[in-house]
Amino acid sequence: MNATTLGVAIITKNAARRLDECLQAVRFADEIVIVDSGSTDATLDIAHAHGARVIETQDWPGFGPQKNRALDALGTTWVLSIDSDEIVSPELAASIRDAIARPEPFMYAVDRLSSFCGEWIHHSGWYPDWIPRLFRRGDAWFSDDLVHERLVFDLPVKRLSGKLMHYSYEDVESVLRKLDAYSTAGAEQRHKAGQSGSFGKAVARGAWAFIRTYLLRRGFLDGKAGYMIAAFNAQTVYYRFLKLAHLSRTPR
Repeated sequence: MNATTLGVAIITKNAARRLDECLQAVRFADEIVIVDSGSTDATLDIAHAHGARVIETQDWPGFGPQKNRALDALGTTWVLSIDSDEIVSPELAASIRDAIARPEPFMYAVDRLSSFCGEWIHHSGWYPDWIPRLFRRGDAWFSDDLVHERLVFDLPVKRLSGKLMHYSYEDVESVLRKLDAYSTAGAEQRHKAGQSGSFGKAVARGAWAFIRTYLLRRGFLDGKAGYMIAAFNAQTVYYRFLKLAHLSRTPR
């Protein structure tokens, strides 16, 4: 393929809340592929309205493998991988267009700014948050992790200007849902790796997660939201190791 083209890869499940804004911000792309895992809200209608190619899946292999499905489905020379709750700012969009116009072998990282229950977070280990997201198709792929997947690549990294606005936790209900989902996935991932958990480890690791987030990573500078994030991290880690302990049990 000689022409320079850009594809956007997204995975979804009940992502109607931000998907319209997400897709509107990447309308400059040549192709959009959405891999959906059983949405029951308006996600698919929104995706089709924006001309996205939708691939519906019945299984859930984990975040990494699901994102690789979206990458594999694209036929463009460049790939931008984003989540359905991330919005490309106009400045970042211009920077992306400039980057793909030059035939340079880079992995491009974006400056992600995340919100927590309506507050933009500038500390707590959430910011600065430079994450690799733009690359030539075939130069990178996602790890097979069930959660906290990462891009695997062997390229120098270059930073793009502009922000990627991330609406990660919109309300307390979404915080609680993700706490349960992430702690379960984290426990399963560690169990498969042969790790074990215990009540003591859950308490110690949870307490350390709070101290690290709130004090060492200056979460206190984010005010009430910083305290909530520290508590969320502590509970996620606590329940992760508690669930891991349960998975580690063997019948007597």
